[in-house]
Amino acid sequence: MKLNCDMGEAFGAWPMGLDEQIMPYIDQANIACGFHASDPLTMSKTVALAKHHGVTIGAHPGYPDLVGFGRRNMDIASTELKALIQYQVGALQGICRAQGVEVAYVKPHGALYNTMMKDFSVLETVMQAVSELDSSLILMVMAIPEVEEVKVLAQKYGLQLWFEAFSDRLYSDSGRLTPRSQPLSVHQSFDLIEAQVLQLSQFGTLTTESGTSLAVEANTICVHGDGAHAVDAVKRIRAVVEGSNG
Repeated sequence: MKLNCDMGEAFGAWPMGLDEQIMPYIDQANIACGFHASDPLTMSKTVALAKHHGVTIGAHPGYPDLVGFGRRNMDIASTELKALIQYQVGALQGICRAQGVEVAYVKPHGALYNTMMKDFSVLETVMQAVSELDSSLILMVMAIPEVEEVKVLAQKYGLQLWFEAFSDRLYSDSGRLTPRSQPLSVHQSFDLIEAQVLQLSQFGTLTTESGTSLAVEANTICVHGDGAHAVDAVKRIRAVVEGSNG
């Protein structure tokens, strides 16, 4: 089981995340591309940091929403959305190429990510955008119950998928993330996070908000690097994953 983390989300003079402390403990860095967060210099520094630690680099495109951090829904036509994604991923590809590394995958951010996992017409637009740009890019998507339907759609565009689960988010019975506006939607307890990761790693299941056990086909777990105790949390998650693999 791999660990991925959203990275490079600072913007200008505003810091965000603990990238330097977190990077040594993850496998995949989802690097923001300037629309929901980041800027060219931040992108470049984050690519260099990932390269130094041998971390796989992914593009993390989102809605053009710096103020809302890409977490607000936007009604965008499919043609524009496709262009927005290609613009962002292409920018990170250019920065990576200058440093002798490559973008390996794409993981949409925030509201775009949540929307595409509910509305498969949006998911298809994302897949089309990635496929047209570079069909060798892997698309990271949420591990939801409709996994076979997502796989069929990906085959249409010749894309490989990585399925993702979350270490610190509460799931609804439909297999989606509960809204951040909902109480207890983000786990604050180390013990609760560890238990969720252990359940994912050993049994391939999650416990939903109603207490139901939900089967999850995941090969990467998202950890977050922007909390007060993020470094300790990621270290403990890494230990749990390595222990379950051993």
